[in-house]
Amino acid sequence: MLKISIIGLGRMGLRHVQVARNLGLDIVGLCDANEQTLAGAAGTLELPSGVFYSDAGVMLSTARPDCLVIATTAPSHAGLVELAARSGVSMILCEKPMAVSLEECDAMIGICRSAGIRLAINHQMRFMEQYQLPKRMLAQPRFGGLTSVGVQAGNFGIAMNGTHYFEMFRFMTDESPIRVSAHFSKEAVPNPRGAQFKDAAGTVRIETESGQRFYMDCWTDQGHGVNAVYMARNGRITVDELAGELVAVVREAEHSELPTTRYGMPVETERLSITPADAVAPSAAVLSALIAGVDYPTGEDGRLAMEVLIAAHLSHENGGAVVSIGPELPRTLKLPIA
Repeated sequence: MLKISIIGLGRMGLRHVQVARNLGLDIVGLCDANEQTLAGAAGTLELPSGVFYSDAGVMLSTARPDCLVIATTAPSHAGLVELAARSGVSMILCEKPMAVSLEECDAMIGICRSAGIRLAINHQMRFMEQYQLPKRMLAQPRFGGLTSVGVQAGNFGIAMNGTHYFEMFRFMTDESPIRVSAHFSKEAVPNPRGAQFKDAAGTVRIETESGQRFYMDCWTDQGHGVNAVYMARNGRITVDELAGELVAVVREAEHSELPTTRYGMPVETERLSITPADAVAPSAAVLSALIAGVDYPTGEDGRLAMEVLIAAHLSHENGGAVVSIGPELPRTLKLPIA
């Protein structure tokens, strides 16, 4: 049986405990440096007291897991990956955002590659029905091809949740973003993960080489919901992600070749119920893919989402100017994200 350990026993860490149990893995170590958090987990998880640790190094050297889940905040990720690599683990699943700088992302990728460790970042979108289904539908010729993706959301944080959608856009288009522009809200909202963290709210625009576009609006004055709209040449798919509702409209076949200026032609409409947004099942899918070594979100995928995030910050600082994704992005710039 594969042995697994988890560092970080906050809300997401406890979900990973559930994932490990659901997959029938051998939980050999659970760690949190916060004694109160650790005691709370020990009191509720009904696991032997010997699996709980307050020191990650001690846990790794004692429990000797095959797989490590890192569910702490972003500033600790790079150091914990380095520590784990020295301990002999063969697989690491790290929460997102991957790190706080591109330099740290590169260090994480490099040390795992050198040690022969599979590194996955918990960007789950490719395993979720609310993205898989629209992607399959949009591949049908009747839609005429995806042109843009729009995400309208409450104030969910451009780093904490926005990076998920940067990876979603890459998954939906099968293209890497090349240009980014952004405007952030001036209002400072306290970060629920601690006063030391700051996460921007605002708008982000991304473009690919072929011209496919992504728009996200998660401003501070928006307090509910996550809706995604996929525009195609001949139709549209709208998903209410929290409610689990999908509505697709596509031009009737006889009108499919008319110009796009004929935007009000008769359509076929389809309404579907889909799985609402959830963290446990998709995280289980990521971990299962990592264990199998097939189609998991890699460190490189996590780094690309960080590139978009850093480019968005640079764009905002320069009045919304377009910033290119590439080697010219500053590797040492650190963001105060959780």
